[in-house]
Amino acid sequence: MKKSKDTTPFGERAVAWIGSGQSLIAHTIVFSCAFGFGLLGVPWDTVLLVLTTAVSLEAIYLAIFIQMTVNRTTQSLAEVEENLEEIQEDVDEIQEDIEGIQEDVDEIQEDVDEIQEDIEEIEEDEQADEKRKRTQTLALQGITEKLEHLLKDIEALKQK
Repeated sequence: MKKSKDTTPFGERAVAWIGSGQSLIAHTIVFSCAFGFGLLGVPWDTVLLVLTTAVSLEAIYLAIFIQMTVNRTTQSLAEVEENLEEIQEDVDEIQEDIEGIQEDVDEIQEDVDEIQEDIEEIEEDEQADEKRKRTQTLALQGITEKLEHLLKDIEALKQK
């Protein structure tokens, strides 16, 4: 089974390791060993000189690693800021679209109201036409009945 190669840059891996529990254990062991050399007879001046030099160099590297992390974080924040600006622009465009849609909905509602009024007018006209037709039908029936009655009277007069 092949192991995949870690493509993370060394500096980033170092920063991640320095902030880990393994780093704490390793530093504790190194510093304990340094003091152990002094107890084993190595002159304290030499132990402290080597330890001080090592700690100074490590502090320089830690400062570099911290600055690398700050730079990466700053770059990441700049990218996030750009993304937020783009998102805000998108939100503004969506808001404009919603306002346009609301205007369209208002226009459609006005059209629906006008159509409803037209339907009501048509229904009223149809009812008026129906009433007129009934009135005309009743009038025609009345005329027809009177004509029939007159025809009967005329026939009766003719037979006399």
